[in-house]
Amino acid sequence: MPELKLDAIDRRILATLQQDAHTTMEALAAEVGLSPSPCARRVRNLEAAGVIRRYVAVVDQDKVGLPVSVFASIKLERQREDELDRFAKAIARWPEIVECYLMTGQRDYLLRIVVKDLPAYEAFLKRTLTRLEGVASIESSFALSQVKHSQALPIA
Repeated sequence: MPELKLDAIDRRILATLQQDAHTTMEALAAEVGLSPSPCARRVRNLEAAGVIRRYVAVVDQDKVGLPVSVFASIKLERQREDELDRFAKAIARWPEIVECYLMTGQRDYLLRIVVKDLPAYEAFLKRTLTRLEGVASIESSFALSQVKHSQALPIA
């Protein structure tokens, strides 16, 4: 599918939906200055092009009993493509890992792991990451507090 060119109205639609994806089509259309039918067509086009991948509920981490965020830096023994693929496939199985980035620099991956407390992280670490073949080292850092968190991209 060819790349979709975003105009100012598409960007306003995206900015509005990033703030409240549960908004009605009528409210969204009014916000961006369209009638509902053309607005709905634009939203469908954004979805079809993969610009809008899915709609989700943003859940409060503390209120569901997972207040601890751990950032784990992973160094692999080798950085060959098959080793990277094996690691990515393995960590995809564990829901505690909510974010994973392949990095440049001294470490290969940066993971964000959510757990209820320190013993839960220790148990997770012992039954998962430390058992993965090819992991050379793991460095963990615990977030003291979350200063900023946003799912919204800065669409101008």
